Amino acid sequence: MKIRELQNLGIPKGAPIQLAYEAIDETVKAGIYRETLRKTIKAIAANPKAYVEEPIWGELAASLLKSDWARAGFSPRHEPAPYRRWGSGMESESIRQMENACNLPVSIAGALMPDAHVGYGLPIGGVLATRNAVIPYAVGMDIACRMKLTVLDLPVSAIRGQEGRLKNVIEKATSFGVGGGFKTRKEHPVMEEDWSFSKITRQCKDKASFQLGSSGSGNHFVEFGALTLDRDDLGLNAGVYCALLSHSGSRGTGGQVATHYSKLAMSLHPELPRELVHLAWLDINSDAGQEYWQAMQLMGHYSAANHYLIHRDIA
Repeated sequence: MKIRELQNLGIPKGAPIQLAYEAIDETVKAGIYRETLRKTIKAIAANPKAYVEEPIWGELAASLLKSDWARAGFSPRHEPAPYRRWGSGMESESIRQMENACNLPVSIAGALMPDAHVGYGLPIGGVLATRNAVIPYAVGMDIACRMKLTVLDLPVSAIRGQEGRLKNVIEKATSFGVGGGFKTRKEHPVMEEDWSFSKITRQCKDKASFQLGSSGSGNHFVEFGALTLDRDDLGLNAGVYCALLSHSGSRGTGGQVATHYSKLAMSLHPELPRELVHLAWLDINSDAGQEYWQAMQLMGHYSAANHYLIHRDIA
């Protein structure tokens, strides 16, 4: 049977489809005909509770019971969650994404920053408070991306006219580009943390080790420049300082973690309309929600380690 046929019989996308195929394989081996299969699957979809104890169909029935609330269909909020907007002249699509996010049943409030632009589900520069839920695509593909500034014990004059030499220093210390990494692995305690708590972090640990200390691509960068403090701040006196600034994140591993849990969230919410599908959430108290939360924390530690190594090896 094709996916569309199973859906027409009442089996939603995601885990139930996979479990249906596994059960179908078992029944086909027993010589069950197609029409009998169709009637059985339709009956299970209509009343999964009656089939939970069945040796072949039990797992599918249990999965359907678990997602009954989702299969009931999407019920929009009576009123969108409130959100505030800072700035003007924003892209209309980013505003639309924010308004869509505020229609989620788990949304409490939102905010749109002046740098807002289109994201995967929630706009970049958008902030959304949710109730007992986490939205993987709203967290983003580059989990825990951040910037780091190191003030150097050098006069600004030390970098003037040295662009070529400093570029070589940066390129020697880190790696740019999609998939960039190091044959000689860099060491950091983050790789000694627990990476085994989920399938995706376990599978990505070697890649993470390979890319540790790298910068990536897109809007990631490393650069020398002048930091001007108009007043005493950051434990420094007012003045002009030579500094190193970087922007990077959790690299390919963070992207794969985001993709994995986003797909999982979408499979758990087949009721969401097209405009909200990338805002599918995980219940923070569920096993999947707790696992993703732990993965986010690990990606935060990994991102911080990336920046530490970049600055250590350059400055």
